[in-house]
Amino acid sequence: MSIISPNLYSQWRARNIGTHTLQETSDPPLLTERLLQLVWHYQRLLRDQLQTLDGQSLRVLHPGFWNHEAGPDFRDAIIQIGSAPAQRGDVEIDLRRGGWRSHGHEGNPSYQKVILHAVWDGEGKSSCVLPTLAFKPFLDAPLSELNGWLGRVPEELAASLKGQCCSPLADLPPSLFLEILDQAAEIRLQAKATQLQARARQIGWEQSLWEGMFGALGYKNNIWPMRRIAELLPALGSKPGEPESVFDLEAQLLGLSGLLPEELTRLRPSVDAYLRRVWDAWWRQRERYSDLILPRALWRLNGLRPANHPQRRLALAARWLSAGDLIVKLENWFLAPLDDNALLNSLLTALQVNADDFWSWHWTFRSAKMAKPQPLLGPQRATDLAVNVILPWFWMRAVAGKNEPLRQIAEHRYFSWPKAEDNSVLRLARQRLFGGKNIRSLKTAAAQQGLLQIVRDFCDHSNALCESCCFPEFVRKLKT
Repeated sequence: MSIISPNLYSQWRARNIGTHTLQETSDPPLLTERLLQLVWHYQRLLRDQLQTLDGQSLRVLHPGFWNHEAGPDFRDAIIQIGSAPAQRGDVEIDLRRGGWRSHGHEGNPSYQKVILHAVWDGEGKSSCVLPTLAFKPFLDAPLSELNGWLGRVPEELAASLKGQCCSPLADLPPSLFLEILDQAAEIRLQAKATQLQARARQIGWEQSLWEGMFGALGYKNNIWPMRRIAELLPALGSKPGEPESVFDLEAQLLGLSGLLPEELTRLRPSVDAYLRRVWDAWWRQRERYSDLILPRALWRLNGLRPANHPQRRLALAARWLSAGDLIVKLENWFLAPLDDNALLNSLLTALQVNADDFWSWHWTFRSAKMAKPQPLLGPQRATDLAVNVILPWFWMRAVAGKNEPLRQIAEHRYFSWPKAEDNSVLRLARQRLFGGKNIRSLKTAAAQQGLLQIVRDFCDHSNALCESCCFPEFVRKLKT
């Protein structure tokens, strides 16, 4: 039985979060620069229809990395305009076309690498010499829906000091704080589900799932190139769910990624023999897809664990696609009566693929053969897929279909899922909220998700000294 109102966190959040948005009084009430930045960051756009104001097609291969300091809003984006080669540079976002000049960007050395100016609409006499994208015609959902979604989505968080809520949280009964975490986690679930639904409106439920799954396989640094490859699946001559040669699919995905090594190792004959086979398969179809091949610069591989390398993840995805039954397996898994303790292993069984003569023994095309074979998917990645993609996808389908029993199944599994691996953002959350202590009560992935949502809702809107943050007050009121 709940000891607090089931909507307490969302009600408090709704009253206080609105004060954090950037608003210009002459614009519509829902339109903020922050919202436009989030739209670009998460690409809440009709990505296959984008055009610049002068009518040229625009492909966003990577939206870049959000810059929270001085300078352009996004660094190191990769875009392709018309038939020109892909180019790498920065993206600046303003509410109006005239913002480029009125904000002093023209002639500012910090903005010399800007390759795209993104604004709300194309109205106004003032313009920018750069290619310009107007968001207004290309949103993937109504502005009012996106504005509600604004307060739910996760963001990368900057390093910070211990927060002022650390002391009141230490005195809060664990059961009470766990309820708040669950309420925050539900908001996060809805945000992820809403994003999948917005994409499904354009391309259908199954393709939206594939794009979400590929993106999750990309980890933090390679989400967008992995998603881009998923967007290209319909162009590969067969649709996901239709069985096809696993080797041909692997060659297609690796070829499109631009990650196939162009030189043999000369030291590992078995690796070189396999690489030659992949190249032989890719050469036969390379010309057909030449304009779709991703620039290698899209990928961030430095510091990446070998098990997380996109070459290996694309090999896994090729086996999912080739089997043609992954979505059926997931639906059967979702509908099967399962004990909570069996959730992770049962999903891992549904997602796992057969052992492979090459990829079960190698992390990448450059790595030595392992001493013993390793599965292409481990439990931590299965947990990330479940919490970030699979369960939000099933939840939103149930909500859209007004199927209450299925919605309850999705929610139960989401809140019962065992906790995920620790990461830098969770460590930051513990630092700010609990002084860096390990919190034993965080036993589920949902509790971790709730903690991340609280940091996103409150910590990220304040500075290191927690000035103007209302979360400490919220915690103190919980105790009264």
